[in-house]
Amino acid sequence: MARPRIGLALGSGSARGWSHIGVIEGLLEAGVRPDVVCGTSIGALVGGAYVCGRLMELKAWAEAATWREIAPLLDVRLTGGGLIDGGRIQEFLKGLGIATAIEALDTPFAAVATDLASGREVWIRQGAIDEAIRASIAMPGIFSPARQDGRWLVDGGLVNPVPVSVCRALGAEFIIAVNLNGDLVGRRFVEERAPPNGRPEWAAEGSAVARLLDGMPEGLRQFVDEMGPKLMRQGPETPGYFDVLANSLNIMQDQITRTRLAGEPPHIVVLPRLRDVGLLEFQRGAEVIAEGRASIEAALPNIVRQVER
Repeated sequence: MARPRIGLALGSGSARGWSHIGVIEGLLEAGVRPDVVCGTSIGALVGGAYVCGRLMELKAWAEAATWREIAPLLDVRLTGGGLIDGGRIQEFLKGLGIATAIEALDTPFAAVATDLASGREVWIRQGAIDEAIRASIAMPGIFSPARQDGRWLVDGGLVNPVPVSVCRALGAEFIIAVNLNGDLVGRRFVEERAPPNGRPEWAAEGSAVARLLDGMPEGLRQFVDEMGPKLMRQGPETPGYFDVLANSLNIMQDQITRTRLAGEPPHIVVLPRLRDVGLLEFQRGAEVIAEGRASIEAALPNIVRQVER
């Protein structure tokens, strides 16, 4: 009997999404090669790297990156519907070679985004893959929306956090879903430890953000230094801006994921245990990738048994 067409649905989850790298590595080493790859948000980014043949380059960067490497990618702006423009992330993707036309890929791929005006789910299946990823990762409140084909697009996690339905529509017969939001609701707030100068790690001395701050007029710099910590947690009882945003998104995506997976069940659900990894903790790449690897290794016997029967 012929092996079924395998679909890999890579879910949203911001910094937790580095675990998708470990999941894909584990599958490939076990001889389980996805025939269809679909991703939402960070799942679109990692899935895009894989279908472009650049997964190892992304892994090397993610494992070595500190906030000194990450901060320059965050082109902060105070207008445009988000804190971060997203253009530098697109340039970063192009620099890694993740810029192929989706229709030219050997492996069918789709990135999921949300139409900001209608609220409808958008499956991006053609055009430059870096532009598709940019739209899919446009998390409201963080990234500015992406303009494509006359529409403003935002993060696909608002409507389809784990795109099982997209894999099925693209012809997958056996679907492996990676859910990064399954154990996050109720996670305790992580208290920020500010360095002596009051700035977080991503604005440490010598970083691009620090250079930007140091070049500001004294009054403006003082204002930013005072407001920065207020975006973070200020004590055991008062959550900060990112705490509120992250936990609100966790609640929303957990509920949507439960509903979608109940109506469109995959054959396998992989659940990396990442509840202690915060929304923007991209500097924890090595440990998050390792957890992704551990989670898929636990699931592999069941996957192989079902695929080969």
